[in-house]
Amino acid sequence: MNMQFNVDIHKILRSDGREFTLHARFASASQRVVVFGPSGAGKSQMMKAVAGLMTPDSGRIELAGRCLLDSAAGINLPAQQRKVAYLFQDYALFPHLNVRQNIGFGLQRGWRNPLTRVEGEAIRYWMEAFELDHVADQFPHQLSGGQRQRVALARALAPQPQALLLDEPFAALDPGLRERMRAELGALQRRLEIPMLMITHDPEDVRAFGDHVLRMENGSIVRVEENAA
Repeated sequence: MNMQFNVDIHKILRSDGREFTLHARFASASQRVVVFGPSGAGKSQMMKAVAGLMTPDSGRIELAGRCLLDSAAGINLPAQQRKVAYLFQDYALFPHLNVRQNIGFGLQRGWRNPLTRVEGEAIRYWMEAFELDHVADQFPHQLSGGQRQRVALARALAPQPQALLLDEPFAALDPGLRERMRAELGALQRRLEIPMLMITHDPEDVRAFGDHVLRMENGSIVRVEENAA
């Protein structure tokens, strides 16, 4: 079976006189991998390494057969060439752009002042897919938590990435909305068949998405569970 994720990285992080060692190693053929563990375990740093936002001291990262990093061979693809979508915990929407412009941003690299009206087949497709047509001209502060998450997902998926990276994707939602958004994301992932790597400290996320669960503590993967969902 082909590996979707193959990660073996080492990084020493120093801050305020303290030292933290990240030594994350795992391989998975699953399209749904959840890294579970407490805050401070190193989950976000590992995710940033996969996305190309942090460079390990040494190691190798492969995604669906593509080598993104191989320190021994001098390979380190920049983030924009890794073809991964990274959904941050706070969604990181642009406050001065409306819904249509936020979604289009990922398709129009280098924009400084996006056009008031942004059109295009891809944008229309994702707005319809996430039921955002009726809020197309609204700005992030005018949206509900669920709508902001849909916009962030649409923006991340519009460039057709080869993997979806999710950092605590439901933490900013109120409890009543989390279950519904988990169901929506789960259905979307199965429809697109896109490999997904999620980090969380919420056991409900593990139950919903944990086809392959990795427990992370103190910078290392300490336990692996197959088909835990």
